[in-house]
This record gives sequence, structure tokens and C-alpha cells, in this order.
Amino acid sequence: MRVFSSSREAAGKLRSPAVAVGNFDGVHRGHQELFARARELAGPRGEVVALTFWPHPARLFNPDLAPPLITTQEQKLARLADCGLDAVVVEPFDREFAALSPEAFAREILAGCLAASHVIVGHGFRFGARKAGGLSTLEELGDELGFQGHGISTVRVSSIAVSSTKIREFILLGRVGGASLLLGRDYLVEGQVVPGKRRGRTIGIPTANVDPVNEVLPKRGVYAGWARLPDGQVLKSVINIGTNPTFEKAAVMTLEAHLLDFEGDLYDKRLGVYFTQRLRDEQRFTSVDELVAAIHSDIADARELLREPALVLPRIAAAG
Repeated sequence: MRVFSSSREAAGKLRSPAVAVGNFDGVHRGHQELFARARELAGPRGEVVALTFWPHPARLFNPDLAPPLITTQEQKLARLADCGLDAVVVEPFDREFAALSPEAFAREILAGCLAASHVIVGHGFRFGARKAGGLSTLEELGDELGFQGHGISTVRVSSIAVSSTKIREFILLGRVGGASLLLGRDYLVEGQVVPGKRRGRTIGIPTANVDPVNEVLPKRGVYAGWARLPDGQVLKSVINIGTNPTFEKAAVMTLEAHLLDFEGDLYDKRLGVYFTQRLRDEQRFTSVDELVAAIHSDIADARELLREPALVLPRIAAAG
């Protein structure tokens, strides 16, 4: 998949593209449906292209109120590659770009730089200065400028409308199973493994302390999930997000993963943690023995829930 840093950079380098337009935070199943429709419209001779924006428009206009992003930019590009796209155009979203009228956006970017044959957008799509343009505007401009505009209806999974907002809500509530359902894969948090208090080793349950790069973390608690090592190996894990209340009084949040059946040194390495299912709330125990017993119970529950490791890879790659 080719990545262009602007529509100008992509000019003249795309072949009769069907262009899907959106922010694509999370690259969820609604976005995946958009790309599938683009693939149908592109046909065997055209290319499927995602036109996305950086930073997120809300960061420009209301930075203090902008929602936290589900995926980092690196993760988003990786997920878009999973979708089988031919190219991604990351358009810099600044005040000059935001001031483009719907007609100027369609003429200069879609028809001009990208030479789009089809433009596909999601439900409720708005574009141009002050969000003045919608699907009907896109269709009318396309008739004038030589491309066809298309919209897709809201995608629903188990009667739930798929949206980045709903996925973010599920994650923050700790309902990671719901997030997985709408994403089409388990929610991923990545980060570098950093030194911790090493208490896990003293009780026979070592953990990797992850310094997360993601902006959205699940609610405090204990989860069953998977850890992806730098070499690509994926292992069952018990994950804790919280403040270690049995040992600590200060409310410093940490993310720790106990990798089942693993021995090795992960310090300073990048770890990916996938959240599959919430097991329980974080608790303060009256003794270390009580804590150890609870963790062993969590491990047993995780082994029961995560019986087929192969399932995690198709789910993560299900963006296609």
C-alpha cells in the first residue's frame, strides 16, 4: 500500500481511483464496508484509495474538546493496509484547507489532484468550510466534475450502529467485547515495556509494564487478552489496568500484562496488547496470598476464554 503525505503528492500517480473519504479513526466495520464498496466500484482496472486527514479536524477547531483517538496514526495506517487498499492519502488538515468551499474541495482535491472516478462517503458525511456540503452536494459536483458520488447507509452489527463514538464509549466502559464486535478485531494498545516495581516476580507472576501510546484505555480492571511480541508471536495474557490498590495508596495508573507460558526479557521492547474480554474489577485485597489466589483464578479464566490462539489473528486482520 502506498502512502502519500498530501493530495498534491498523489497527483498523477493514481489509476482511475475509487476514493473513500473519512477520518477512519479505529478503521471499524463501517469503514471496512466503505472500502468494500469502493472496491466494487473501482473494478479490476481501478485503484481503491482512502483520503483521510491529519490531524483530526476536531483538534484544529476545538483541541480541548476533541475526542481521544482510538488508533494512533501508525496503527490506523497498518489497519488500512489490512483492508487491501492500494493507496492512502493523508491530507494535512490546517486552516487553509478547512477554509475550502465544498466546490473547491471537490474541484481541487477530488477531481484535480486525485482524478477520482468514484467518491464514497459514509452516513452523515459533511465537507467543506462550515460543513456546508453533504452527499447531495457531492453527487451534484461529481456530475459537473466527472466523478460519481456515492453514500453508504449506517452499518449495524447486532442491531448496534457502528461508529467511532460508540467504540470509544465501549472501551472507556470496559466493555471491550462490544468494541471488538464493532471493530472486527480486538482493541489494540501498544507501548514500550518499562521497569516497574517488580512485585510480580516476587509473587511468581511476572508482568510486563507497558507505557501506552494510545489515547483511549479501557476502564480499570482485569482483562483476558493477547500480547504480541516484537517477533510477531501472540500469547494469551491477563491484563490489569489500575493502581495496584493492594500495594499502593497513590492513584498512579499502570497497564500490566502477564504473558502466559512465557519466559524472557521484554524491557525496552514494544509490546502490543489486545483486549478480548473483561474478567473483573480491580480490587484491594487484604493480603498478598489473597491477591495471588485471585490472579491464579484470572489466569484459569483466561485460559478457558482464549482456547484458540489462531482466532486472534483473523480477527485482527478482519479489516479486509
